[in-house]
Amino acid sequence: MKIHAISTQFLGIDKVEKIIESKAKLTLSDEAVAAINKCRHYLDEKVENSSTPVYGVTTGFGSLCNTSVSKEDLSTLQRNLVVSHSCGFGDEVPQEIVKLMLLLKIQSLSYGNSGAQLVTIERLIEFFNKGVYPVVYQQGSLGASGDLAPLAHMSLPLLGLGEVYYHNKKYDAAEINAKFGWEPIQLQSKEGLALLNGTQFMSAYAVWLLIKSKKLSWLADIIGAVSLEAFDGRIEPFNLSVHFARPHVGQILTATHINNLLMGSEIICRPKKHVQDPYSFRCMPQVHGATKDTITHVINVVETEINSVTDNPTVFPDEDLIISAGNFHGQPLALVLDFLSIAMSELGNISERRVYQLIGGKRELPSFLVKNPGLNSGFMIPQYTAASIVNQNKTFTMPSSSDSIESSQGQEDHVSMGANAATKAYLIVQNVEKILAIELLNAAQALEFRRPLKSSEFIEDFIEQYRRFVPFVENDTVMYKLMHASRDFIQNVNIIMEY
Repeated sequence: MKIHAISTQFLGIDKVEKIIESKAKLTLSDEAVAAINKCRHYLDEKVENSSTPVYGVTTGFGSLCNTSVSKEDLSTLQRNLVVSHSCGFGDEVPQEIVKLMLLLKIQSLSYGNSGAQLVTIERLIEFFNKGVYPVVYQQGSLGASGDLAPLAHMSLPLLGLGEVYYHNKKYDAAEINAKFGWEPIQLQSKEGLALLNGTQFMSAYAVWLLIKSKKLSWLADIIGAVSLEAFDGRIEPFNLSVHFARPHVGQILTATHINNLLMGSEIICRPKKHVQDPYSFRCMPQVHGATKDTITHVINVVETEINSVTDNPTVFPDEDLIISAGNFHGQPLALVLDFLSIAMSELGNISERRVYQLIGGKRELPSFLVKNPGLNSGFMIPQYTAASIVNQNKTFTMPSSSDSIESSQGQEDHVSMGANAATKAYLIVQNVEKILAIELLNAAQALEFRRPLKSSEFIEDFIEQYRRFVPFVENDTVMYKLMHASRDFIQNVNIIMEY
């Protein structure tokens, strides 16, 4: 059994991916336990000995920040916060995202600046380790006072409320708590805020998106290389001298990647009748590369975020400070999630254009990539589907972060809308996967019309693997099954990525 100790050590995207893939169990390091207990002890003493109001600790929330609450009611205050903020709507958040939410909330609370009880954090760890995933809804967060509604739903089972998934079956949280002998947590001062303030809904989506986007960006190169071969394209646009003359890192990486993929190909080396290729082939380094650079930038922002304290107020026991500020504001994530949406949408956009070129009856390829067009419609309609999905992605790329709606009687007068940016980006990336699956379906079909010429060893091996899932099409057949099989192949194929 693999164990990951939550600590102050840097948690990168690659590390998160390994934790999830290896199904590692979480535990708290000794330093994390000490920091958590130290902060909680400091906060308890401050509540007991100070008469000065402290936001969210001895006062109400939001525009009720000037309303003081008696010491006897502090636990009720925090419980009320969780239940009153559980206002999610819409589709349920996928369990894989909820699992990431748990991990990232545990990480954020472990630094000892939030005031959460050790028992509360340990219960979240139990959820993660035993596969108990709270039911969370996609709609409800403004991405400014943290992801209040989603994190409230994530926190309800701590109180024995709400619903959870266990072994993919939905239960009342009270039933699962009883199964494991878990008593409801009695929240202490500040704890409701510690749980609900924070960007873990946005961050969890962002981490998932980056893991997926990195893989799709490299698959786009591979699939694009297959299309280039099938279209009898030219290798000159991938000459590295061109790209060192305009040295964007992603552009150089893409050109290098495609050169390596096509090394030893008979098709790419043969004399060409045409002088130039359309942009969707010729400009792959520039377009795919810009997406790679975007992903790299987003990784830097998201990794900073998931290694941060994002609730409010922030507690500094060593400095005897409790500061109400704004680390819960999701603007850093909102902006880059919108940026990622645009960059990934463009991978789908250029992919569909290559599909369109392949089915056009050009360069000795048959119309719609079948031997008997007319009698057969062949690959006519998969391009329609790709175009439809591309159009949907274009509508989703309207930035969420460019909007703000005042809330909480004006106290929260600017919000990031980063949660909507996250859920839209999730749909876009899933759509890009579908578009690339359609391109691969077309490219693999078209490549067969170049026989007996061979592509590179890598491409031939890749297509051989693909053919175990998706056959060559001789005559019209039910296409959606092939499209779905193509997507399944993309989801399951293992590739080596170099970032």
